[in-house]
Amino acid sequence: MELGANFAARLEPFLLMSKSAKGAAAAKLIQDATAAPGVFVFAELLDMPNIQELSTNKQYEPYFSLLQLFSYRTYRYYLENKDSFPPLNSAQTTKLKYLSIVSLASERRILPYSLLLEELQMPTIRELEDLIIDAIYLDILRGKFDQKEQQLEIEYTMGRDLEPGQLEKVLAALQNWASTTASVLEALDMKLVEAAEHRRSVRTEIELHEELCTANLKEVQERLKESKQSSRKTGPYPGGAGDSMDVDDPPTEGNVKIRNRGAPKT
Repeated sequence: MELGANFAARLEPFLLMSKSAKGAAAAKLIQDATAAPGVFVFAELLDMPNIQELSTNKQYEPYFSLLQLFSYRTYRYYLENKDSFPPLNSAQTTKLKYLSIVSLASERRILPYSLLLEELQMPTIRELEDLIIDAIYLDILRGKFDQKEQQLEIEYTMGRDLEPGQLEKVLAALQNWASTTASVLEALDMKLVEAAEHRRSVRTEIELHEELCTANLKEVQERLKESKQSSRKTGPYPGGAGDSMDVDDPPTEGNVKIRNRGAPKT
């Protein structure tokens, strides 16, 4: 479930009561809503006609400012402008500190303890971590402590109400993000096309190489075959060992008897 998904429902009873509350009753309603457990969004209440009337009444204007404070401002802003608001009770102070962490997280994902201690005026790190743990259990934010680096790593936060004039900035940022995303996607598409063309080129080269190898192998096999056939038709070389003749060795003197013939008789 998305963080803060049920926060609007927690505000519903105060919206119903605001339809009939005027003056002091409307001011008391604001006090109750800003202190009520689980109520962290106030834009709809701020827009109610009876609440808007307080902004033009000098006596009750501080209560209207108080509702604006809880809608989109921070604890530091309260400290710098204390005289413009009614005093905060303990529940309101704690809630405003929760909401201030959300506002800080919208500007940066890593929140150093030193920054949080200063912005929230927390006396010790232990008390700061306890406050953050409570905010996590209340579904206001998600994150993890990095005690070695003394910082809070934000993962998600609820969304706060937008200050008047801030919507245009958000829309401009979203349009800029959309344009950047479109450019990135276009570049990725071009890279994919180039990769596909490169794959096709490599595949074609491989196929041509395989065809050439196959043709060369076939040619070599045919030449070997022709060579063997030619060798069988020619037969043994003439005058070879098959046609040789036996030659008698000449007689030796020791083995031959020579007869002396006398001279012919006269």
